[in-house]
Parts: sequence; structure tokens; C-alpha cells
Amino acid sequence: MAAEILARAGVAVTVYDQMPSVGRKFLLAGRGGLNLTHSEELPQFLTRYGALAPALRDAIEAFPPQALRAWCEGLEQATFVGSSGRVFPKAFKTSPLLRAWLRRLIDLNVVFAPRHRWTGWDEQGRLRFVRGEQEVLVAPPDVTVLALGGASWPRLGSDAKWRDTLEARGVAVAPLRPSNCGFIVAWSEPFRRFEGQPLKRIAITFAGRTERGEAVVTRDGLEGGAIYALSAPLRDAIDAGGEARITIDLRPDVAADVLAHRLATVDRKQSLANSLRKAAKLPPVATGLLHESAVASGKPVASLNVQDLAALIKAVPVRLTGLKPIASAISTAGGVRFDALDERFMVKNVPGMFVAGEMLDWEAPTGGYLLQASFATGVAAGQGALEWLQTQPVKTG
Repeated sequence: MAAEILARAGVAVTVYDQMPSVGRKFLLAGRGGLNLTHSEELPQFLTRYGALAPALRDAIEAFPPQALRAWCEGLEQATFVGSSGRVFPKAFKTSPLLRAWLRRLIDLNVVFAPRHRWTGWDEQGRLRFVRGEQEVLVAPPDVTVLALGGASWPRLGSDAKWRDTLEARGVAVAPLRPSNCGFIVAWSEPFRRFEGQPLKRIAITFAGRTERGEAVVTRDGLEGGAIYALSAPLRDAIDAGGEARITIDLRPDVAADVLAHRLATVDRKQSLANSLRKAAKLPPVATGLLHESAVASGKPVASLNVQDLAALIKAVPVRLTGLKPIASAISTAGGVRFDALDERFMVKNVPGMFVAGEMLDWEAPTGGYLLQASFATGVAAGQGALEWLQTQPVKTG
């Protein structure tokens, strides 16, 4: 996005990427459907960025979801709003959008230099890259925009190796931590047979906050949209106390008293699994979760009266004891601190160097908020770089 802003203004732009081809994490983001942004009203949209929303407000207001959709339309990639309010390209995939975008950038004379890993500067201010086994030096640029990602999915390029380089230059960097990540649960061996199975249309509550959606049982924990949305407070609780206790409502659209009545009317000759399937429409994985909670509490599910069973269905307790590794997280929290930047996204103590995207210190849930802020900060850094260039003396010779 920064390259497009600068190239449209006539600036000669080279994009260096350490991977063999560009946009690899962008392509991953579209696996299963490219969720570009969200259609909700901007005031509500901005709340998704939590305490750091004020730092992103100007960039997102200048390039809001409507602008992102218009930009896609300009690349002949129409978008639509899904039933959840999320925005997708009609092609539903990343590759057509990325191909059209690269064609535009090439038409704007943007040069791409793959397999170049940035390692900092030499004594003369030249940019240092490693390409294969060789070091490559690039003459001091008029302006530099860094968009090097966080620390999730390092095999796609976002390996956070930039952190030490910037800190050595005096740039403040907040610790990188997993966000939108899976969590560890000490499941019993019998429950592990449900590995890979989804808990659909559930609601997860933690510390008075409830998120609806889905979760997936893993061999050693939980992942999925409903728990990703709570990843920041869950992570902070585990950091502080070593655990976080959530409750899972397996039937959020049915009141406890209604469930109790339905359970009471089931033929007592039915097995418990059949009773729960017929009265509460619980699949085997959900029934297994009820039994798992009973193992922890010492109260077998079969011993519960219908009121207590209904209450358990509405609030199954689950103890989270850790986070999955940052490399497997969808995104990361932490990065270059906003107080190290000016209002143009330029690093205060490195004039002419701008920062954008996930390497900045912010986080957001899935649902289009991650890509929207990445696009918007790319635009803001590009415009900031252009404005800064226009104030610099013209070089001669």
C-alpha cells in the first residue's frame, strides 16, 4: 500500500521481500476465504482495537472499510458483505486480488526484489540485505518504509528478526506476544478422541465478556474464532496467574429453564448421550465436554438432576493453562511502540524511516480488523513518507 501511494506520486520504488515471492502471508490470510474488512459502523469498528484504538484512529478514518472496498473495486475485484457483516471479495480468494494488485504496481514501475532479507544499515547509511550467502548493500534511500510483520507464521517471512536491529538503533519495541491464538487445556486421554472436532454456535465467557462463534478441540487445547476474540484478556490472565478459567455455553440461544424442561420430558430409558442429543441437540463432542468437566469436578453427568445439567450445558467450566506458540498464532501483539513514531508513522529518532502493518504495537480480533489496519497503516505510512520527501532538499549530482 505504501509502495502504491509513493509510486502514484512519481517516486521510484523498490519493494524488498525476504521471501521468493511477495504476499505470502496475505495469501495465507485468504485460506478459507479472504476476510478483508468488516461492514459495521466506524465507531464500533474502532473499538475492536482496544486501548490502542486512538493510535490507529486517524489512519483508519482516512482509509476506512469503504475506501478499502473501493480500492478492491478499482482492481476489478468486487466485494460483498457476508451474513456476519464481514466483507469478502466475490472471488472469495486472495490470488485474483493479489495478481491484479501486482499488475498495477508493475504498471506504476514498482520494482520487486525477492529473496532480500533486511539486516539494517552500514556505517554509511546504506541498507544491508542478505541474499542467499551474499551481503547486498543499497545506496542510502531518500525514504524507507518498513512493513516486516510480527512474529506469527515465520516460515512466511514474519520472523521478527528486525526487532534487535531496531532496538539497537534506539527504537522502542513492545514485547511480541501471540494474539488470536490457541490455548492449552489438560484434556483427559478419552476426550482427546474429539481432536479436530468443532463446537459450533457456542458462546464463551471470560471476566464478564462473552463472545459467540465456534471453537475447535485440539489434542491439547482449544482454538477458533470464539476463543481468538478473547485472546488478549486470556493471555494477560495467564501471564499474571498461570491460568484462565472460561465457561462455554453450548446452547446460547436456549434458556436454562427451557433446557431443563426438555431434559425432564425425555424418556428415562434413553441413554444420556441420546437424551442430550434429542433434548439439547448436543453433538458427541459437546456431550464429551460435559463429561470432561464432570471428571474435573468429581460429579458424573449422569448423577445431575435436570436443573443442574441444564446449568452445566449453559456454563461448562474449562481451565486454560497456557498459550500455543507464537509461531502458530494468527497474529501478534506488541511491536514498534506508537510513542516512538510521529503522527506520520515516521520513527522519531530515525528521520526518513516509516513503519506500517503488524510490526506496529497493536492487535485486533479476526473478522477483517487485522487486514483493515494493515492496509490503513500502509496508506498512512506511504502518505507520511511522501509528505516528508516533499520537505527535503532536492539532491543534485
